[in-house]
Amino acid sequence: MATPTLVPVEAYLSRIYHPDREYVDGVVVERNLGERDHSRLQALLTIYLGGMEEEWGVVTLTEQRVQVSAARFRIPDVCLLAADDPNEPIVRKPPIVCIEILSTEDRMSAVEEKMVDYFEMGVRHVWVIDPERRTAFDYTRRGARETNKREAVNGILSVAGSPIALPIADIFDKLPRR
Repeated sequence: MATPTLVPVEAYLSRIYHPDREYVDGVVVERNLGERDHSRLQALLTIYLGGMEEEWGVVTLTEQRVQVSAARFRIPDVCLLAADDPNEPIVRKPPIVCIEILSTEDRMSAVEEKMVDYFEMGVRHVWVIDPERRTAFDYTRRGARETNKREAVNGILSVAGSPIALPIADIFDKLPRR
C-alpha cells in the first residue's frame, strides 16, 4: 500500500476540489458520489428539510465542510444547523444533525469513522440512509435505531426535544425503484 502524500491544512483549505474532498490528519480523502439514487435522495432530503427551516429554526446545508477537529474536515451529504449559528465559510459549531447517504462503494467502517468524528465534535445525531435498501439509521452516542418504511411507527427520523422529524418513509416513496 502506497503512503499517502501529507498536505498541510492551509493547502487543503486554499484549494478547490471538484467534487470537494474531506481532510483527515493531513490526507485529502475522496468521497463516493455520482450515483443517481444518492443524488436523488440528497435532493429530496434538501427539499423537505429546506421547507421546514423556518418552523424548526434551522438551516439546511449540502456538502458543507465541517471542521470536526484541528486536523479533520468532514463533508456530510446534508446537515442541519441552528438558524442562529455563525454564518461562516466552514462550519465549526456542531450541527444538530449530519446526514450520510450511502453509495454502493461506501464501506461501513469509513462511515463509522466519520460518525466518531461527528460525535467527538458534539453532534448529537447522525442519520445514515441507504437508498438501495430503503433503510435509515439514527445514530447517537448511545447506539443506533433503524427506521424503514415497513415500520409505520418508526418511519420517522427525529431529534428528541426538538420539532425536527423527517418522515423517511415518505421520502423513500419518492425514490424510484430500479
